[in-house]
Amino acid sequence: MANKKILITSIPIVIFTALVVVFWFSLGSDPTELPSQRIGKQVPEFNLSNLHNPEEAFTHQDLPKKPFLLNVWATWCVSCHVEHPYLVKFANQYPIPIIGLNYKDVRVDALEYLNKGGDPYLFSIADEDGTLGIDLGVYGAPETFIVDGDGVIHHRYVGVIDERVWNTVILPKVKELDPSLVDVEATQ
Repeated sequence: MANKKILITSIPIVIFTALVVVFWFSLGSDPTELPSQRIGKQVPEFNLSNLHNPEEAFTHQDLPKKPFLLNVWATWCVSCHVEHPYLVKFANQYPIPIIGLNYKDVRVDALEYLNKGGDPYLFSIADEDGTLGIDLGVYGAPETFIVDGDGVIHHRYVGVIDERVWNTVILPKVKELDPSLVDVEATQ
């Protein structure tokens, strides 16, 4: 009887200890470092309309022939509203092209958003159905891919790009691909 009582009281302790261990190890994982099957692979082929001119289409052939950022954003995305002023600032300070991928959004809302807040993008692709986003493995917005001049994805950042992320993640990764895009005197 005593052994049964000890067994019954030790089960919750064992379960609790196991949960603590699991949570402890999960704390070390960075949610911005989500795995991507696209790292080391080309940006998927696409044929989507220009956000500013729906009669014009963009394909993967229109992507810059030097390292660039592919930024997934939408007006319905609260975090994108936080990120946007930073992107405008960085686009004005650095010669790193930023391509916008307007994800599952309403075109008229997106255009109004860019008109009011500034347009940091070299050009914006309208991904109204989310097809390119799905092919990229996008979970939501904002997400940013660092892509080389051959269209190969080198890094994926999930979350808001602010000063800290720009300086500690984006610039070092772009510098690995093309130091000339980073080693410029940033204009204030």
